[in-house]
Amino acid sequence: MRGNLADRYAGLVVGHSKLVVLALLLVTLAVAAGAVVGDSEEGGIGQFDVDSEETRAVEEIEERYGTDDTVVAQIVVRDEDGDVLTRESLLDSLRLQEEARANESINGTLTDEGFVGLENVVATGAVFEDRAAESEGPPDASQPDLAEQVEAIEDRSEEEVEALLADVLDPDADVQGDPYEFLPADYEPGTTDADARITFVFQENDGSPDEDPGLAYDAQVEIESLVEERFEDAFVFGQGITDAASSSAVGDSFAIITPVAFVLVLSILAITYRDVADVLIAFLGIALVLAWLAGIQGWLEVPSSQLLIAVPFLLIGLAIDYSLHVVMRYREARRGMLDGGSGRETGDPGSIGAARGMVLGLGGVTLALAAATFSTAVGFLSNYVSPLPAIQDFAVLSAGGILATFVVFGVFVPALKVEVDSVLEGRFGRDRAKPPFGVGGGLVGRALSGVVAGVRRAPLAVVLVALLLAAGGAYGATGIDTEFNQADFLPEDAPKWAKSLPGPLAPDTYTISDDAEYLGDNFRERGEGSQSQVLIRGDVTDPAALAAIDDATAAAEGETIALRADGTPAIESPARVVRGIAGDNESVAAALDERDADGDGLPDEDVAGLYDVLFEVDADRASTVIERTDGGGYESARLLVSVRGDAPAQAVAEDTRALAAAIESDAPVTATAAGGPVTTAVIQDALLETLVQAFAVTLVVILAFLTVLYWVRHRTLTLGAITLAPVVAALAWLLGAMALLELPFNSETAVITSLAIGLGVDYSIHVGERFVSEREDRDSLEDALAATITGTGGALLGSALTTAAGFGVLALALAPPLQRFGLVTGLSIVFAFVACLTVLPCLLVVRERVLVRMRSGE
Repeated sequence: MRGNLADRYAGLVVGHSKLVVLALLLVTLAVAAGAVVGDSEEGGIGQFDVDSEETRAVEEIEERYGTDDTVVAQIVVRDEDGDVLTRESLLDSLRLQEEARANESINGTLTDEGFVGLENVVATGAVFEDRAAESEGPPDASQPDLAEQVEAIEDRSEEEVEALLADVLDPDADVQGDPYEFLPADYEPGTTDADARITFVFQENDGSPDEDPGLAYDAQVEIESLVEERFEDAFVFGQGITDAASSSAVGDSFAIITPVAFVLVLSILAITYRDVADVLIAFLGIALVLAWLAGIQGWLEVPSSQLLIAVPFLLIGLAIDYSLHVVMRYREARRGMLDGGSGRETGDPGSIGAARGMVLGLGGVTLALAAATFSTAVGFLSNYVSPLPAIQDFAVLSAGGILATFVVFGVFVPALKVEVDSVLEGRFGRDRAKPPFGVGGGLVGRALSGVVAGVRRAPLAVVLVALLLAAGGAYGATGIDTEFNQADFLPEDAPKWAKSLPGPLAPDTYTISDDAEYLGDNFRERGEGSQSQVLIRGDVTDPAALAAIDDATAAAEGETIALRADGTPAIESPARVVRGIAGDNESVAAALDERDADGDGLPDEDVAGLYDVLFEVDADRASTVIERTDGGGYESARLLVSVRGDAPAQAVAEDTRALAAAIESDAPVTATAAGGPVTTAVIQDALLETLVQAFAVTLVVILAFLTVLYWVRHRTLTLGAITLAPVVAALAWLLGAMALLELPFNSETAVITSLAIGLGVDYSIHVGERFVSEREDRDSLEDALAATITGTGGALLGSALTTAAGFGVLALALAPPLQRFGLVTGLSIVFAFVACLTVLPCLLVVRERVLVRMRSGE
C-alpha cells in the first residue's frame, strides 16, 4: 500500500508548482555559483599519499641523495632501410640543435647539458682532433660549442667522419661516457652503421612539486615541429609530447563522438517520450544536475582527478532514469491506469488532469526514487572511509550529485511539467495525456510481454542460468589483469573511416603509442618512469655487501630491466662506479689494487678507505650511489635501475623487488625497492584494494538499508537481499566480460564499474517497489508481474538504451581511457538492465510461490 506520506509530498510539490520551480532555480544559481567562486585545482593519482616501505624509501632517497628534477625528452632518428650514422645525418642533428638553441622559448628551458647525442660525441672528437693538430702545446680541452662542432663535421669528408665514428665506437676505445647508449639494442658494437639513434634533451623543471613544468613541456612540442621539418622519419618523446597528444586525442574523440552520442540519445529519448516538451524538460533537468555538480565541487574545493570522470556520467544516467520513471508513471496516471493509487486501469484515457495525474504518478514513484537515492548515495559515500584523499573526494562528490539528481527530478521536474502541461492544454488546447512507453501494443510492448511470459513459465531456469553466468564471471575475474600501465593511456591512431571524415571532424595522426613501444624495444630511456631504485641500508662498507650488489646486478633478470649494448643489465651501482672511476683514474686504480685480493675488480677489505679515494677523485659520480655523511662515514647506498618506460608499474616493481631480495639474501644489509614506477605500483595497488573494499562496504550498506526499508514498509526480511541479488549478478557478469575482453581491472576501471552498482541498485529498487505495490493492489501474481514489467520495464528500457548508447559510443574514441570508459559503462548499464528485468522478477516469483506453499503447509 502506498504511504500517505508520499501522496502528501506529491500534493505539496504539485500544489505549489510555481513556487517550487522558482525556488529551485534560485537555489540552483546559488549552488552553481560555487563553480566560479570555488577553487578546484587539478589532482591526480600520483598525488595520493600512501604510507609504505617503498614510499618511505623514496623519501629517504630524496633526503639523502637529493632529487633530479631535470626533465628529459628523447629524439629518435631512424631509417629502417638505411644508415643514420652518415655525415649528413649527424650534421642534420647538429643543425637541429643550433635551430633549437636559436629559439628563445626552447633554449630558455635547456640545462647546461642541453642536447646530448652521438652526433655531439663524434663532433666533439673532431674538434679535439683539430685542436691537437693546430696546437703546439697542450690542446684546449674545454667543451666545444655547437658552432665548433658543426664546423668540424662540415670540414670533413664522409670517409673521414666514418673513420672518426669507428674510433668512437671501437669497443676497446678510451672514450668518456658510453656512446652505445645512443644506439639501438640490436646495434653490433664496432660497426659504423645503424638504423636508428637517440639524442637526449635535458630541460630545467620550471614547475612546483604539485605542478607540471609547463614551459619545458611546451618547448618539447616546439622541438617536435623542428624535428618533423628536418627529418623524414624521426620522433620526439617526452611527457610534454604525450600530454599534448592525449589532450588532442580527447578533443578529436569528442569532436567525432559528441554529435553521434547526441543524435543517438536524442533519438532514443524522442522515441521513448514521443514528445518535444518532455525531451526538453529532461535536458533542462540534466543541465541543472550538472550545474549542481560543478557548484558542489567548487564550494567544497574538490580537486579534479581521473577518478572523478565517472561522476557526471553516473549522474546523467541516473537523471535520465529518474526522468523516465516520473514521466512514465505520470502518463500512466493521466491515461487512467492508476486510479487513486489502486493500480487498476480505469480504461478512461485522459480522464485525469495534469495536477491530479502528477500527484498520483509522483506519489507512486517517490518512495522508489528516495530509496534509490539514499541507497546509491550512501553506497558511494561509504568510499569516504578510504585513507586516500582522492577516493574521499570521489565519495563526497558522487553522494552530493546523487542527492542533487533527486532534488531536480523529484521536485523541480514534476513541478515544471505540471506547469508546462497546464499551459499547453489550457492555452493551446494540446492533449498532454500521452501513452507511457512500453505499455500496450507495439514492438516494445510485445517484447516486454514476452519477458513476462518467460518469467512466469520458467523462473527457476532463468535464475539458474543467471547464477551459472555469475559464477563464470566471478571465476574469470580471478584471472583478470590488475596491472597499471601508463602506456595504456597513450592515444591510438584513428581508423580509416574516421580519417575520411570531412574538414574539422577528421582527426590528427597519432603515432605516440607506437613510438613508446619502439623506444622501449630499442633504447635505454631517460626521464619519467624510466628508472627504479634500490635503497641499501646497513653496513654498506662490508666487502660482502659490495660483492652481493655486484652479483645481484650482474644476474638481474626481468623483462622490464633495460640492457646495455653488451647485454648486461643497465644498473648503476657502487660496484660499477668503483670499476668505472678506477678505469679512468690511476690513483683510484692503485687504491683498488691494494685492496683487491682475488682480482675481481672489487675491494676485499677496507671498502671505506677506497670510498674515501673515490670521493676525492670524483665526488659527483660517487655520490649518486653512495651516501657520505658529514663526518666522513657511509650509511647507505643505492642502485639506479634503467627500466622500460612502457612496462607496467607492477612488473617493474616486481623485478626491482627481486633485485633487492637478492642483495639482502647475500649480505648483512637491507634493500628496499623504490623509485617512480615502484611508487606508482604501490599507489595503484593500494587504490585498487581500497576500491574493492569500498565495493564490499557499499553492498553491505545497501543490503542493510533495503532490509530495514522493506521490514518497515512490508514486514519482510527477504526482499532486501532479493532486490540486491541482480546487482551482484550484474557485477559478476561485468567482471567476467572484462576478463574476456582483456580489459584490466585497475584503479581506473574499478571506479567505472561502480556504475554497475549505482545504476543497478536504482533499477532494482524501481522494479522491486513496483512489484510489491502492484502485488498488494492486484488479485493475481500474473497481473502484478505484467504491470511491473510493462510499466516500470518500459521506463527502464528507455533509460538503459539512452545511457548505454550515449556512453557506449565512447568506445570509438582515440584515447584508450575513453574507450575503456565507454565500453565498461555500456556493459554495466546493459547487464544491470537485463538482471533487473529478468533475474529480479524471477526471484520475486519464486519467493511468492515459496511463501504460498509455506502458508498452505501451515
